[in-house]
Amino acid sequence: MTTYLNADLHCHSVVSDGTLTPEDLAARAKTNGVELWALTDHDEIGGQHRAAAAARSQGLAYLTGTEISVTFANTTVHIVGLGFDPDNEALKRGLAATRGGRGERAREMAAQLDQVGISGAYEGALQFVGNPELISRTHFARFLVETKVCRDTAEVFRKFLTEGKPGYVPHRWAALGDAVRWIKDAGGVAVIAHPARYKFTANEEYALFSEFKEHGGTGVEVVTGSHSAAEYVTYAAMAQEFGLAASRGSDFHSPDESHTDLGTLPYLPGHLTPIWETLAERIRPAA
Repeated sequence: MTTYLNADLHCHSVVSDGTLTPEDLAARAKTNGVELWALTDHDEIGGQHRAAAAARSQGLAYLTGTEISVTFANTTVHIVGLGFDPDNEALKRGLAATRGGRGERAREMAAQLDQVGISGAYEGALQFVGNPELISRTHFARFLVETKVCRDTAEVFRKFLTEGKPGYVPHRWAALGDAVRWIKDAGGVAVIAHPARYKFTANEEYALFSEFKEHGGTGVEVVTGSHSAAEYVTYAAMAQEFGLAASRGSDFHSPDESHTDLGTLPYLPGHLTPIWETLAERIRPAA
Protein backbone atom coordinates (compact mmCIF):
# COMPACT_ATOMS: atom_id res chain seq x y z
CA MET A 1 0.00 0.00 0.00
CA THR A 2 1.09 3.57 -0.60
CA THR A 3 -0.03 7.16 -0.12
CA TYR A 4 -0.47 7.25 -3.90
CA LEU A 5 -3.61 5.15 -3.77
CA ASN A 6 -6.96 6.38 -5.01
CA ALA A 7 -8.77 5.57 -1.76
CA ASP A 8 -12.14 7.16 -1.06
CA LEU A 9 -13.07 6.41 2.54
CA HIS A 10 -15.95 8.82 3.13
CA CYS A 11 -19.28 8.89 1.27
CA HIS A 12 -23.00 8.47 1.90
CA SER A 13 -25.83 6.43 0.40
CA VAL A 14 -29.62 6.44 0.65
CA VAL A 15 -29.20 4.50 3.90
CA SER A 16 -28.43 7.90 5.48
CA ASP A 17 -28.50 11.21 3.59
CA GLY A 18 -27.03 10.37 0.18
CA THR A 19 -29.12 10.03 -2.97
CA LEU A 20 -27.49 6.93 -4.51
CA THR A 21 -27.76 3.30 -3.45
CA PRO A 22 -24.67 1.46 -2.17
CA GLU A 23 -24.63 -0.41 -5.48
CA ASP A 24 -24.68 2.78 -7.53
CA LEU A 25 -21.92 4.29 -5.38
CA ALA A 26 -19.73 1.24 -5.91
CA ALA A 27 -20.21 1.50 -9.67
CA ARG A 28 -19.47 5.24 -9.62
CA ALA A 29 -16.35 4.70 -7.51
CA LYS A 30 -15.09 2.05 -9.94
CA THR A 31 -15.78 4.28 -12.96
CA ASN A 32 -13.86 7.13 -11.30
CA GLY A 33 -10.79 5.01 -10.66
CA VAL A 34 -11.22 4.40 -6.92
CA GLU A 35 -9.00 1.53 -5.75
CA LEU A 36 -10.12 1.29 -2.11
CA TRP A 37 -13.62 2.33 -1.06
CA ALA A 38 -15.66 2.70 2.14
CA LEU A 39 -19.33 3.60 2.59
CA THR A 40 -19.67 5.76 5.72
CA ASP A 41 -23.36 6.46 6.30
CA HIS A 42 -24.26 8.70 9.24
CA ASP A 43 -24.76 6.78 12.50
CA GLU A 44 -25.78 3.70 10.54
CA ILE A 45 -24.16 0.49 9.28
CA GLY A 46 -27.24 -1.07 7.69
CA GLY A 47 -25.79 -0.69 4.19
CA GLN A 48 -22.46 -2.37 4.89
CA HIS A 49 -23.18 -5.86 3.59
CA ARG A 50 -24.72 -4.42 0.42
CA ALA A 51 -21.73 -2.13 -0.08
CA ALA A 52 -19.21 -4.93 0.44
CA ALA A 53 -21.05 -7.17 -2.02
CA ALA A 54 -21.29 -4.34 -4.56
CA ALA A 55 -17.58 -3.58 -4.18
CA ARG A 56 -16.76 -7.23 -4.77
CA SER A 57 -18.88 -7.30 -7.91
CA GLN A 58 -17.06 -4.20 -9.19
CA GLY A 59 -13.59 -5.54 -8.37
CA LEU A 60 -13.07 -2.87 -5.68
CA ALA A 61 -11.18 -3.36 -2.42
CA TYR A 62 -13.48 -2.43 0.47
CA LEU A 63 -13.38 -1.24 4.10
CA THR A 64 -16.45 -1.13 6.32
CA GLY A 65 -17.32 2.40 7.43
CA THR A 66 -19.64 4.72 9.32
CA GLU A 67 -19.66 8.37 10.39
CA ILE A 68 -20.67 8.90 14.02
CA SER A 69 -22.03 12.23 15.26
CA VAL A 70 -20.52 13.35 18.57
CA THR A 71 -20.87 16.48 20.68
CA PHE A 72 -17.57 18.12 21.64
CA ALA A 73 -17.25 21.64 23.07
CA ASN A 74 -20.95 22.23 22.26
CA THR A 75 -20.22 21.49 18.60
CA THR A 76 -21.24 18.54 16.44
CA VAL A 77 -18.10 16.70 15.36
CA HIS A 78 -18.01 13.66 13.09
CA ILE A 79 -15.86 10.60 13.72
CA VAL A 80 -15.42 8.12 10.88
CA GLY A 81 -15.03 4.47 11.81
CA LEU A 82 -13.25 2.16 9.37
CA GLY A 83 -12.51 -1.56 9.22
CA PHE A 84 -14.87 -2.71 12.00
CA ASP A 85 -17.06 -5.81 12.24
CA PRO A 86 -20.44 -4.69 10.82
CA ASP A 87 -22.23 -7.32 12.91
CA ASN A 88 -20.85 -6.10 16.25
CA GLU A 89 -23.82 -5.77 18.58
CA ALA A 90 -22.35 -3.09 20.88
CA LEU A 91 -21.62 -0.85 17.89
CA LYS A 92 -25.14 -1.40 16.57
CA ARG A 93 -26.64 -0.45 19.94
CA GLY A 94 -24.50 2.68 20.23
CA LEU A 95 -25.48 3.86 16.77
CA ALA A 96 -29.16 3.16 17.42
CA ALA A 97 -29.00 5.28 20.58
CA THR A 98 -27.29 8.09 18.65
CA ARG A 99 -29.99 8.02 15.96
CA GLY A 100 -32.77 8.06 18.56
CA GLY A 101 -33.22 11.82 18.94
CA ARG A 102 -33.46 12.67 15.25
CA GLY A 103 -37.24 12.28 14.89
CA GLU A 104 -38.13 14.66 17.71
CA ARG A 105 -35.48 17.12 16.51
CA ALA A 106 -36.93 17.00 12.97
CA ARG A 107 -40.41 17.86 14.24
CA GLU A 108 -39.00 20.83 16.15
CA MET A 109 -37.20 21.99 13.00
CA ALA A 110 -40.44 21.77 11.03
CA ALA A 111 -42.31 23.76 13.71
CA GLN A 112 -39.75 26.57 13.47
CA LEU A 113 -40.03 26.64 9.68
CA ASP A 114 -43.83 26.74 9.98
CA GLN A 115 -43.50 29.88 12.12
CA VAL A 116 -41.77 31.68 9.23
CA GLY A 117 -44.40 30.59 6.70
CA ILE A 118 -42.95 27.31 5.41
CA SER A 119 -45.57 24.67 6.09
CA GLY A 120 -45.41 20.90 5.65
CA ALA A 121 -41.65 20.73 6.05
CA TYR A 122 -41.59 17.55 8.13
CA GLU A 123 -43.74 15.60 5.66
CA GLY A 124 -41.84 17.18 2.78
CA ALA A 125 -38.46 16.20 4.18
CA LEU A 126 -39.67 12.62 4.72
CA GLN A 127 -40.12 12.27 0.94
CA PHE A 128 -36.34 12.46 0.61
CA VAL A 129 -35.53 10.05 3.44
CA GLY A 130 -34.41 6.51 2.70
CA ASN A 131 -34.26 5.67 6.41
CA PRO A 132 -36.75 7.59 8.63
CA GLU A 133 -34.48 7.06 11.66
CA LEU A 134 -31.91 9.26 9.94
CA ILE A 135 -33.99 12.29 8.94
CA SER A 136 -31.60 15.25 8.94
CA ARG A 137 -31.06 18.85 7.90
CA THR A 138 -30.02 17.59 4.46
CA HIS A 139 -33.49 16.18 3.84
CA PHE A 140 -35.11 19.47 4.91
CA ALA A 141 -32.71 21.29 2.58
CA ARG A 142 -33.79 19.13 -0.37
CA PHE A 143 -37.44 19.90 0.43
CA LEU A 144 -36.72 23.66 0.48
CA VAL A 145 -35.01 23.40 -2.91
CA GLU A 146 -37.76 21.20 -4.37
CA THR A 147 -40.44 23.70 -3.28
CA LYS A 148 -38.35 26.59 -4.65
CA VAL A 149 -38.01 28.32 -1.28
CA CYS A 150 -34.28 28.32 -2.12
CA ARG A 151 -32.33 27.88 -5.34
CA ASP A 152 -29.91 25.28 -3.99
CA THR A 153 -28.77 23.68 -0.76
CA ALA A 154 -26.04 26.30 -0.30
CA GLU A 155 -28.73 29.00 -0.12
CA VAL A 156 -30.73 26.86 2.30
CA PHE A 157 -27.86 26.74 4.75
CA ARG A 158 -27.29 30.50 4.44
CA LYS A 159 -30.91 31.27 5.34
CA PHE A 160 -32.19 28.31 7.35
CA LEU A 161 -31.25 25.32 9.51
CA THR A 162 -28.00 26.79 10.91
CA GLU A 163 -27.42 28.42 14.28
CA GLY A 164 -29.36 31.66 14.62
CA LYS A 165 -31.59 30.88 11.61
CA PRO A 166 -35.12 29.40 11.44
CA GLY A 167 -35.15 25.61 11.62
CA TYR A 168 -31.98 25.22 13.68
CA VAL A 169 -32.39 22.76 16.54
CA PRO A 170 -29.24 21.51 18.27
CA HIS A 171 -28.93 17.86 19.19
CA ARG A 172 -26.67 16.23 21.76
CA TRP A 173 -24.96 13.30 20.14
CA ALA A 174 -22.65 10.59 21.46
CA ALA A 175 -19.64 11.44 23.61
CA LEU A 176 -16.29 11.43 21.83
CA GLY A 177 -14.90 8.66 24.03
CA ASP A 178 -17.96 6.47 23.48
CA ALA A 179 -17.78 6.76 19.69
CA VAL A 180 -14.08 5.89 19.60
CA ARG A 181 -14.63 2.97 21.98
CA TRP A 182 -17.52 1.53 19.92
CA ILE A 183 -15.34 1.58 16.81
CA LYS A 184 -12.28 0.12 18.51
CA ASP A 185 -14.19 -2.60 20.34
CA ALA A 186 -15.67 -3.66 16.99
CA GLY A 187 -12.15 -4.09 15.60
CA GLY A 188 -11.95 -0.83 13.66
CA VAL A 189 -10.09 2.47 13.80
CA ALA A 190 -11.46 5.96 14.48
CA VAL A 191 -10.74 9.00 12.30
CA ILE A 192 -11.59 12.69 12.84
CA ALA A 193 -13.66 13.70 9.80
CA HIS A 194 -13.07 17.00 7.91
CA PRO A 195 -11.54 18.88 10.90
CA ALA A 196 -11.47 22.27 9.15
CA ARG A 197 -15.27 22.40 9.16
CA TYR A 198 -15.68 22.81 12.90
CA LYS A 199 -14.48 26.42 13.26
CA PHE A 200 -12.91 25.72 16.64
CA THR A 201 -10.51 28.09 18.29
CA ALA A 202 -6.91 26.88 18.33
CA ASN A 203 -7.32 25.78 21.94
CA GLU A 204 -10.55 23.90 21.25
CA GLU A 205 -9.04 22.15 18.25
CA TYR A 206 -5.97 21.15 20.26
CA ALA A 207 -8.30 19.76 22.95
CA LEU A 208 -10.24 17.75 20.35
CA PHE A 209 -7.10 16.17 18.91
CA SER A 210 -5.62 15.56 22.37
CA GLU A 211 -8.73 13.89 23.77
CA PHE A 212 -9.28 11.91 20.57
CA LYS A 213 -5.73 10.55 20.82
CA GLU A 214 -6.15 9.77 24.54
CA HIS A 215 -9.30 7.77 23.80
CA GLY A 216 -7.38 5.69 21.26
CA GLY A 217 -8.22 7.51 18.04
CA THR A 218 -6.03 6.57 15.09
CA GLY A 219 -6.41 8.99 12.20
CA VAL A 220 -7.55 12.30 10.74
CA GLU A 221 -8.96 13.20 7.33
CA VAL A 222 -6.30 15.33 5.69
CA VAL A 223 -7.53 15.32 2.10
CA THR A 224 -11.32 15.63 1.98
CA GLY A 225 -13.95 17.33 -0.15
CA SER A 226 -14.46 20.37 2.09
CA HIS A 227 -10.75 21.12 2.69
CA SER A 228 -8.76 23.67 0.70
CA ALA A 229 -5.21 23.04 -0.48
CA ALA A 230 -3.95 25.12 2.45
CA GLU A 231 -5.99 23.00 4.85
CA TYR A 232 -4.38 19.84 3.43
CA VAL A 233 -1.08 21.28 4.63
CA THR A 234 -2.47 22.34 8.02
CA TYR A 235 -3.92 18.94 8.84
CA ALA A 236 -0.96 17.04 7.45
CA ALA A 237 1.05 18.90 10.08
CA MET A 238 -1.57 18.11 12.75
CA ALA A 239 -1.42 14.42 11.81
CA GLN A 240 2.34 14.44 12.33
CA GLU A 241 2.15 16.43 15.56
CA PHE A 242 -0.32 14.01 17.14
CA GLY A 243 1.06 10.83 15.61
CA LEU A 244 -2.11 10.16 13.62
CA ALA A 245 -2.48 8.32 10.33
CA ALA A 246 -3.97 10.26 7.42
CA SER A 247 -7.23 9.49 5.64
CA ARG A 248 -8.71 10.61 2.33
CA GLY A 249 -12.37 10.83 1.35
CA SER A 250 -14.66 12.92 -0.84
CA ASP A 251 -17.66 13.06 1.57
CA PHE A 252 -19.75 12.50 -1.57
CA HIS A 253 -23.55 12.63 -1.09
CA SER A 254 -25.12 13.26 -4.47
CA PRO A 255 -24.23 13.94 -8.12
CA ASP A 256 -26.40 17.07 -7.95
CA GLU A 257 -25.15 18.46 -4.63
CA SER A 258 -21.55 17.42 -3.98
CA HIS A 259 -18.71 19.62 -5.21
CA THR A 260 -16.23 16.73 -5.05
CA ASP A 261 -16.99 13.47 -6.84
CA LEU A 262 -15.87 10.05 -5.67
CA GLY A 263 -12.22 9.38 -6.46
CA THR A 264 -11.31 12.89 -7.67
CA LEU A 265 -9.27 14.19 -4.72
CA PRO A 266 -5.50 14.78 -4.78
CA TYR A 267 -3.35 12.03 -3.28
CA LEU A 268 -2.26 12.17 0.35
CA PRO A 269 1.05 13.94 0.97
CA GLY A 270 3.79 11.35 0.67
CA HIS A 271 5.34 11.91 4.10
CA LEU A 272 2.21 10.77 5.99
CA THR A 273 1.17 7.30 7.13
CA PRO A 274 -2.02 6.35 5.22
CA ILE A 275 -4.84 5.04 7.39
CA TRP A 276 -5.15 2.01 5.13
CA GLU A 277 -1.69 0.84 6.20
CA THR A 278 -3.06 0.40 9.73
CA LEU A 279 -6.00 -1.58 8.33
CA ALA A 280 -4.32 -3.89 5.84
CA GLU A 281 -5.73 -7.02 7.50
CA ARG A 282 -9.27 -5.59 7.52
CA ILE A 283 -9.45 -4.67 3.83
CA ARG A 284 -11.75 -6.90 1.82
CA PRO A 285 -9.78 -7.52 -1.36
CA ALA A 286 -11.13 -6.90 -4.82
CA ALA A 287 -12.70 -9.99 -6.34
